[in-house]
Amino acid sequence: TSAPMFVHYCHCNDCQRQTGSAFVLNALIESDRVLILQGETRSFPQPTDSGRPHVIHRCPDCGTALWSNYGGREELRFVRVGTLNDPRALPPDVHIYTRSKQPWFKLPTDGVGATTGAPAQVFEAYYDSAKLWPEESLARRRALFA
Repeated sequence: TSAPMFVHYCHCNDCQRQTGSAFVLNALIESDRVLILQGETRSFPQPTDSGRPHVIHRCPDCGTALWSNYGGREELRFVRVGTLNDPRALPPDVHIYTRSKQPWFKLPTDGVGATTGAPAQVFEAYYDSAKLWPEESLARRRALFA
């Protein structure tokens, strides 16, 4: 129901296996800002290399992944951008875990991120959100985990 805090392309092996694709595009947003129009989701806990909790929430009828919660943080959702009404409105701010990206996938060099207004940055692993997220997004994150 509002703009995301940040948008990731994730190229990690877990995301590739879970989506059957070369990456997943996630918009990070507070759980209370996600509106479910009908029914309930089904939760599927997933193993992770880090050992931290990862739960995928899926449509109970078709099985589409709608969002994930990572690290046991139920208040923050990683919403699958492709499930939104206008996914073109949320281009990525970053590409993460590119050390495991598919070799044939060429990282785009044009366009600007949904929240930063700058070209998407590229990271072999994760990144420091304090250095990249817009101040408004950081303030929302601080309030979320206060």
